[in-house]
This record gives sequence, structure tokens and C-alpha cells, in this order.
Amino acid sequence: MRVATDIGGTFTDLVYVDDSGKVGVAKSHTTPPSFEKGVIDVIEKSGIDQKAIKTFIHGTTVIINALTERKGVKTGLITTKGFRDVLEIARGNRPDLFNVRYEKPGPFVDRYLRQEVEERMDYKGEVITPLDKEQVKEVVASFKQEGVEAIAVSFLHSYKNSEHEIQTVELIKEIWPEVAVTASHEVTKEWREYERTSTTVLNSYVKPVAASYVDRLNKKLLENEANSHNYIMQSNGGTTTFGQAKEIPINMVESGPVAGIYGAAVLGEMIGEENIIAFDIGGTTAKCSLINKGKVKVSTDYYIEKNERSAGYPIKVPVVDIVEIGNGGGSIAWIDEGGSLKVGPQSAGALPGPVAYGQGGTEPTTTDANLVTGRLSPENFDYEVNLDSVKNAIIAKVSKQYNLSAEEGALGIIRIANSNMLNALKLISVRKGYNPREFTLVAFGGGGSMHAPALAKELGVKKVVVPVASSVFSAWGMLMTDLRHDYIQTFIKRLNEIDVKQLNKEWRKLESKATAQYQDEGVKADRVMFSRFADMRYLGQEHTVKVPIPEGELTEDTIKEVVHRFHDLHEKNYTFKLEESPTEIVNLHLTAFGTVDKPELQKLEESDESVESAVKEMRNVFYEEIGWTETNVYHRNLLAPDMEVQGPAIVEETSATTVLYPGQTLKVDQYGNLIIDTGVE
Repeated sequence: MRVATDIGGTFTDLVYVDDSGKVGVAKSHTTPPSFEKGVIDVIEKSGIDQKAIKTFIHGTTVIINALTERKGVKTGLITTKGFRDVLEIARGNRPDLFNVRYEKPGPFVDRYLRQEVEERMDYKGEVITPLDKEQVKEVVASFKQEGVEAIAVSFLHSYKNSEHEIQTVELIKEIWPEVAVTASHEVTKEWREYERTSTTVLNSYVKPVAASYVDRLNKKLLENEANSHNYIMQSNGGTTTFGQAKEIPINMVESGPVAGIYGAAVLGEMIGEENIIAFDIGGTTAKCSLINKGKVKVSTDYYIEKNERSAGYPIKVPVVDIVEIGNGGGSIAWIDEGGSLKVGPQSAGALPGPVAYGQGGTEPTTTDANLVTGRLSPENFDYEVNLDSVKNAIIAKVSKQYNLSAEEGALGIIRIANSNMLNALKLISVRKGYNPREFTLVAFGGGGSMHAPALAKELGVKKVVVPVASSVFSAWGMLMTDLRHDYIQTFIKRLNEIDVKQLNKEWRKLESKATAQYQDEGVKADRVMFSRFADMRYLGQEHTVKVPIPEGELTEDTIKEVVHRFHDLHEKNYTFKLEESPTEIVNLHLTAFGTVDKPELQKLEESDESVESAVKEMRNVFYEEIGWTETNVYHRNLLAPDMEVQGPAIVEETSATTVLYPGQTLKVDQYGNLIIDTGVE
């Protein structure tokens, strides 16, 4: 069988598919800091035979946690003479423009650990100054004395010629084999010295952490006699081997969330929906991404900790375009200094968790609010729920500030959380020129289906899909992904002067590199598929547009077709095109997929029963505008294909709840997905 596990801030999820297409799920609590224990816990909880696991795929938050919590290792930087302060200088386009006290984010490497050596390449990759190896030895000796655990090497123009970086890494490994080393050309061959250096430093910073975690997880799997092929989810939406993940761990920075986005694209293909807004609400965060015409957008313009007050830190590796906010089931409700109600970004996490868990949590959360308003049932919690203590927490922290009842305070928490999530959904749709009415919202994660029907109605989305295994859908998405590696090479050429033979030669070099890497990973050549893109712009522009490039040998005619595609895409992205202006390529981008066999999903059996047979109970639910309403609660696993449910209603499953509003209709499709008509005209 194929098994996927996904570590979240609150829960660790598991999905498995056996040879017959049967899908099984499990969920257990995340166990920081020993995250691998939570993985083994959820495997054991699922009851599967670990010896039967053929393929094991894993998504983890270990890397992003190490970065945001500053729990990486002491890192040193070796760079070209005169460029030790690239990290500190960063970029001048600061976000908080009118703040005279604005401070740039502090570098991950202190200045005394940023060391220079004599070497220099020009922009063509030609050597101006040879590498001074004696200086490298001196720097490494000083790093040893300072207790450095990882070294980043980033030289000027090494994206064009990486020879000096290769020599430096060989020398470091010769005189200090224990230290973790990353050279910039190993991580990215795209230009921009600040972004490239930042990415290299962050990779080194987390490299020992990643290696330790992957080794511990691998050891646990072997102890449990799981003789499987093991893979880890990457930020680009594909998987890679455990060994490769240890070398370039920065590719795992958004390891978990992107799997759900790709899962939504695969699901859309199955049910005939190519325009999708993927929406994932977990215990700590809400994440969303837009899939247009079946295509998931991948970009190298990724930042961590970037917001309206901070410039953040660039990571120049391919990452699925995701908007993420600190609003999830465990997000804490609080009152700010101005007396306004806020929800998140602080989270109660897995421990102590929401007040409802009874594990010591005292701050009311979104989960507590959904419990008090009747959207959640106390019997679906893993813990004994004391409803009075939950109500008292909401009254003490929220309701009494505004002279409201417990349920009114709880509804206020839900509405503020929804407002935050709505803003995120607008960022990826309306504000990028897409009409939400032309898209279907696929809602997943533990809280996705609870909030999605209300949000879709407000956003103007006509249809919501709640997939099978929605609470563990990111893990399900991993089962549907291929192996993937991205190769990006800066190659600046004007299209009207380009040598087509040279361009074809560059593509062949990238494809040969990809084939060789997959061969090392045990993937046969006939399983490798390529997609080509070029980052293009008008001459004199700063920003680029990613343009699909045809397969095979390029000719003068295909170059004209590429330019035509660029004009059209530029107009779509920026509302104008300049057909008379010269165009140029900035980067060549090859995506190489190592295709794997995907499981065939089973269709649900038809039933002669009526929808009333799936009713679990009648329950009072507190809705916006209409207050307490007696509402039918349905067992999701008793709903058969073509059954219809009229709102208001609640559909419950083991680890997720769907809240249907008055005027909305839910229908079950042949696979068991819930298709909701939101009532939007």
C-alpha cells in the first residue's frame, strides 16, 4: 500500500490507499519536539500492517518551524571579497514606507561570521581573480574556533560558473568533514546575489536539523520493520528521496501545505473542475491558493516572515504560490488596546490546545467558539469536554467586554476569523484580477468545511467541494503527486538575437542533468517527463512572466510562438502588452517529473435508503442573523451518491464538520465528495 503522513501544528495526519483502491485515514496529536513520534503514533493508530507499506510519503513543518523559531544551528558564510554585507544591505524597497523607526530584519548570520575570500568571476562566468585557497583554510579554522556547525558558500556570479564554489566545498570537506556545507549553485542557479545568498544561508542553517530529523524518522520506520521506498514532500508540489531532502532541506519549507493544493488540482481533474480555489484550515493556520485552468502556480519569489511591517527573508527555490494567515482552529481570541476583538495569529497549538481539550488551555479559540454555537459536538473530541468552562472562558475574555452572551461572543469570534480568512481568499482571487464566480472552492483541513460555505457565499463563489478525507486531504494529495525536481538556470538573451542552436543545447544540458539525477534515485528514464518554461520580460523591465515552452527542438517559428505567448501572458498579468518592444529571456526553467503509479479511487456504492436514514440527531445551532435554529445533523459515512441535504444542516465525520447555511444545498457525488450549492446567483 501507499501511505502518506503530514505533520501539522496541532495534528499529524495519515492517509493510505491499498491495491484495491480502498482509502483509510487516521489522525493523532503532533508531538513536538520529537515529531517522528507523532508519525509512528498515527501509523499505529491507523492499524495498518507496516510491513505492507510499499511507498511512504511524508510532509513536515520541521524546516519552517526551525526558521521561524530560530532553532537552526550556528552558521558561517564565506563570500566574495567586498560582499560580506549583502545579507545586511538586503533590498531598499522596504514595506513600512513611512515608518522612520523602521529596522530591517536582522541577518541569520552575525557579521563576525560572514567572512570574505579573494576570488572573482565576471557576469559571463570568466575568472577575474583566482580563488585564494589559503584564505579559505584560515576562514574554516576561525569557524572551528567559533563553534560553527554549518557553512554557506556564496560567490558572485557563481550561477554562471560554479567552479570556485566547488573548489571551496571540496577544500572544506577535506579539512573539516563533519561540518554541514551548502554552496549556492547547489540550491539555485538563478541570479540576484542577495536572494541567492539568503537562500544558501537558510539552507545551511537548517541542514543539520533536517538531517537529524530525517535520520530519526528513518530509524523509527526501520525499527517498525517498514521496508518501504521513502519520500518527502517538497515546496514545489513534488516529492524527493530522504537522502536528497537532507542535502537541500530548504526545498521542504512549505512541505505540508502544498500537497493539499496539488491534491485539489487532481480532484478538480477527476470531477471536471479546472478553476479552483484551494482552501485549507488547520489547527494553527489557514492557507489558500488559486488553480487556474488546472495549473498550479509555482514561483521562486518566496519569502518567510514577510508582512506589511517586515521585508522578511527571500528563499529563491520553487514554491507553490500560497497565501497563509495565522487563523486556524486553535487561534486565540483576544482584545487589543483599542478594545477591538482579534483572532490569531497566536495559537493554542497541540498543547495546551483549546479550552475544550481540558489540557490546561485558558484562552478561547475558534474551536471553542464553534463548540459553543453548536457547530461542533462535544462527543467528537478526543477529550472529555466541560462545556461550562468553555463558555466561562469566552465570557471572561470576550463577551463581558461588550455585554454579550456566551454564544454571541462565540459568534463574534467566528465572524472575525471568517473576516481574516476572507481577506486571504481575496488576495489570491479578486486582487489578482480573477472573478470568484468562475471558480469552485475546494475546502479541506480540520476546519475547512466548517467555514467554507459562509466564506464562499460572501466571496461570491457558487460551488464548494468538501472532498473525501477532507481533514487529512494534504496527506491524500501526497499520494497523488509525482517525484519532482526543478532546474532553473539564468540565461539572459534577447529573443530577436538568440542563437536557436545554443538555446537547444542549454535545454539538453538541463534535461541530461535531470535524467542523471533520477537515475541516481532509481527512476527509469521512461518514467521521466519534462515541462519547459522561460522567465521572460520586455527589455528594461525588472519583473518577469513565466511562459510555457514547447517540447523538442526549437526553431525560428517556435521562437515566434513563444514571443506571442509572452505578449498575451504579460497582458493578462499586467493589463498591457508592448508588441513592438524587444523581449528577452532571463531564466530557463525545466521541471522534471518522475512519474509514479497513482491509486485508482473507489466509487461509493449506490443506496436505496433515503437521506433521512443518515440523520444522526437534531441539534440547536446558533447562526448569524437568525440565532438558535433546530438543525438536522447527518452522519457523512451514511450519505450515499445523489443524496441531497437542504440547509440549515450539519454533516459530521470523525475529524471534520460541514456547516450548511439556510438556502444552501448539498449533494453527494459518486466518489463521496460533498458538492455544495452556496445559493449565490
